[in-house]
Amino acid sequence: MTTDLKLFGKIIALPPALKEEALKYIQYLQFSQNQEVSDKKIKKTPKAGFSQVNFIMSEDFDAPLEDFKAYME
Repeated sequence: MTTDLKLFGKIIALPPALKEEALKYIQYLQFSQNQEVSDKKIKKTPKAGFSQVNFIMSEDFDAPLEDFKAYME
């Protein structure tokens, strides 16, 4: 509570131009705090084996490609 009173007293003592700057900074702090909270809610750690995409690799997947034969010699 005493911190609130000290803060309020300091803000009241500021000239109008600096009060505007202080207001902008407070709004920035509130915005960044809300962003951190929403970022924590959204991020989820991926788990191995839970992919919804299925694919099949061909048997000759590791075979050299004809297009790169000149580079491999």
